[in-house]
Amino acid sequence: MDNVYQHFRKDEQLFIDSVVDWVRQVEEQYTPYLSPFLDPRQQFIVESIAGQNSEITLHSFGGYEDAERKKIFLAPSYFEPEQNEYAITICEINYPVKFAILSHGNILGSLTGSGINRGNLGDIITDGENWQVFVDKPMMPFLLSQIDSIGKIKVHLEEKMYTDIILPKDKWENRSIIVSSLRIDVVLASAFNLSRQKSKELIASNKVKVNWNETSRPDTTLGIFDVISIRGFGRLKLKSIEGKTRKEKIRLELDVLDRNQ
Repeated sequence: MDNVYQHFRKDEQLFIDSVVDWVRQVEEQYTPYLSPFLDPRQQFIVESIAGQNSEITLHSFGGYEDAERKKIFLAPSYFEPEQNEYAITICEINYPVKFAILSHGNILGSLTGSGINRGNLGDIITDGENWQVFVDKPMMPFLLSQIDSIGKIKVHLEEKMYTDIILPKDKWENRSIIVSSLRIDVVLASAFNLSRQKSKELIASNKVKVNWNETSRPDTTLGIFDVISIRGFGRLKLKSIEGKTRKEKIRLELDVLDRNQ
């Protein structure tokens, strides 16, 4: 197991253990295993570990074509899942649009604060006015019965059909940048044209999350498919490490969602 751990961060070891258990379960029982919703970095870890096993195939779906968070079926080669087998449904949040403003952060905070695990929730999307959440279908009755407010805003949740999916307004831009290291403060400064000091201040003030978890360490090393969100600025995904320049700097490919553009 140590030789698996060495390719990932120390804080990812518990998740790696889970993935190894999923693989073992499929091998021993010769039946498919459906993961919870996973962020892009977790999907990368699953593919890195299970993808080495020729007896296992991977299938993923997050509720719509461009989903960021997805469930993954680890399965024997005979299994080809239907869409309904991913057990994903759509929850629309109805609220007084003219008098209130919702955000990704307060929706997620209210849902997880009610006791729902993050793994039961997929993407939270908006078209600028309407909001929808992709949810693990068995959790939908709990949501409908327990959630009547987001923060101080009264809401009414409603299950929707796939034909009612809204068109997200977020537009990601592909960018290539060159950095001196994979430290989070260095990458943020370059991606959003900030000073290194400003980048550190944002991290220290708890405005930065890596894969939806707050970080206070500017020396955190980023990896492939990490998703970093910066309150008030936007988000970025580290898509690939393209290599080094002649001056030993690192060339990165990012997807950037810049809220200030």
